Amino acid sequence: MSDIQVVLAHADARAEQTVTTGTKAWELFKDSPDVIAARVVGASVADGALKDLAYELVDGDVIEPVTIESTDGRDILRHSTAHVMAQAVQELFPEAKLGIGPPIQDGFYYDFDVETPFVPEDLVRIETKMRKIIKENQRFERRPISDADAINELQDEPYKIELIGLKGGGHAGDGDAEQEIAEGASVEVGAGELTIYDNINRKGEVAWKDLCRGPHLPTTKRIPAFKLMRSAAAYWRGDEKNKQLQRIYGTAWETKEALDEHLHRIEEAERRDHRKLGRDLDLFSFPDEIGSGLPVFHPKGGVIKRAMEDYVRERHIAEGFDYVGTPHIAKEGLFHTSGHLPYYGEGMYPALDVDGMDYRLKAMNCPMHNLIYRSRQRSYRELPLRLFEFGHVYRHEKSGVIHGLTRVRGFAQDDSHSYVTPEQAPAEVEHLLNFMISLLRDFGIDDFYLELSTRDASKDKFIGSDEDWAAATKVLEDVAVATGLELVPDPGGAAYYGPKISVQARDAIGRTWQMGTVQYDFNQPSADRFNLEYVAADGTRQQPVMIHSAKFGSIERFMGVLVEHYAGAFPPWLAPVQVQGIPIAERHNDYLLELAQKMKAQGLRVEVDLSDDRMQKKIRNAQLQKVPFMVIAGDNDVEAGAVSFRYRDGRQDNGVPLDEAIARVAAAVESREQV
Repeated sequence: MSDIQVVLAHADARAEQTVTTGTKAWELFKDSPDVIAARVVGASVADGALKDLAYELVDGDVIEPVTIESTDGRDILRHSTAHVMAQAVQELFPEAKLGIGPPIQDGFYYDFDVETPFVPEDLVRIETKMRKIIKENQRFERRPISDADAINELQDEPYKIELIGLKGGGHAGDGDAEQEIAEGASVEVGAGELTIYDNINRKGEVAWKDLCRGPHLPTTKRIPAFKLMRSAAAYWRGDEKNKQLQRIYGTAWETKEALDEHLHRIEEAERRDHRKLGRDLDLFSFPDEIGSGLPVFHPKGGVIKRAMEDYVRERHIAEGFDYVGTPHIAKEGLFHTSGHLPYYGEGMYPALDVDGMDYRLKAMNCPMHNLIYRSRQRSYRELPLRLFEFGHVYRHEKSGVIHGLTRVRGFAQDDSHSYVTPEQAPAEVEHLLNFMISLLRDFGIDDFYLELSTRDASKDKFIGSDEDWAAATKVLEDVAVATGLELVPDPGGAAYYGPKISVQARDAIGRTWQMGTVQYDFNQPSADRFNLEYVAADGTRQQPVMIHSAKFGSIERFMGVLVEHYAGAFPPWLAPVQVQGIPIAERHNDYLLELAQKMKAQGLRVEVDLSDDRMQKKIRNAQLQKVPFMVIAGDNDVEAGAVSFRYRDGRQDNGVPLDEAIARVAAAVESREQV
């Protein structure tokens, strides 16, 4: 044994420690306050690699504790719970073959090859078995193994052997090639050595094992709270040509209270599901006759869509944008010039033969905006030149990812492109980002952070020089930092033509949605693409920088987010029906119809319920349709020239004069505030 030097880093503190060889990571934390030590479930070394608490320290290590409530800690917890679930499944269903079981956002899953699909009663049995395994306090022990020995040891697990073979071919953990193996495969195999995790019972025997890179909790008893959610079919490695497996989803949290909060959020999310509310409120639908991912908007949904578009169009014009329009299809060569076919071809629809020439449905508006820019000579005095449109684009999304309005195949982007000198680029990025954030706030979303997507230099899906990428990334990063908002890195997430900032917004129940983006593009204007130029002050021809921005991403997706954010109860300025007139008896109909005409003359959206339903049923119907205001009229109201003014939350003011009732609604609409 000999002494080695390590550094224990925690929060803002760093402490050098001398320990002996063979010291394990957990020993660094055992003397921490009990409340902290009990929460530590792993260790992070200097390069960010996660390690088990049983990791043996080496000289020079900088070690940070990973607590169970952190993002990494929850991943460790959830992956460990996935192993316990797989062990329980194989104990209950010995014929089950193991697929892949990674942690995912808010939970985990594991795929199994079984003869009969799982039913809800099976999940109850599996949960019961899991609780017994957890109570047994089995140890997770890491064991390095050669490829050949792993294949021999796992000969009864064909899917694991397949992963080992693919890893041996140099694919696993190798950039984009990892996607060729399977989503989540990185938890099983990587570019380095293979490891197996054994679950050791109280007798010191191996109770179960799995091919895995780890890390894991020290023991199963460190799993505080979990629940199995559902089962579903899933193709092996995500390929429809492969066998269909059974996937069980679960969730695990650091406390029972955190689990309960998560389950409540799920219930609330289901209540807010925009697909259900879209049907209930008669906003939109997805007819099979048109095709998957292609929505149609009903009259009420059309009102919301038009209100959004009208307001956004006005704001763009006020911010110095010129409104343009471009077609839905173009010759295929245009998308070769832009780089979309070589770098984004899988997201575009196949070619259309038009008079013997190939055309494509556009997936982006930028190539056509470039042609508008290039239609005549430009001077530096015209820059920034800002072009904007609601451009309808089409993307060949896989059927498995289509989800209501939030992931569609045809949608209208609130798309703009700014053409600027390189010197103007930082100010333009700042202008666009501030504009985007102000628009989101106008629509009632005011909790967000920024994500900076950069290039992964090891991948060949990006074009341009290192110098261009570095300069563009610095511009975006400097502007993002200056906003004071939280900035999260997204390495490798850039578009093929340049880095981007995306606004990640949190809705009313804390879920995160990617909203608009600002993208810096030095490639499309280049001489070997669109050859865009402007005449500089000295008379020379220079290449502009092109900055893409979409404030919402798409009108369709943003509407879906708003439906869920407001649970369908839109603020008055967006509500399809702003006022519902409710006559107490038939003799009061004309009185409210006359009031409705006065309101409509001021641009307000009003309906009067002329049905034979009783008043309380009419009020209930208006509440179900989430109408912001109701005006109720009976004999006393008619005599007084007034109405009973009722709010969506049930508050009611009686005897409100007609002019005041109109003014209240108009003021609420004008303010764009929620009521």
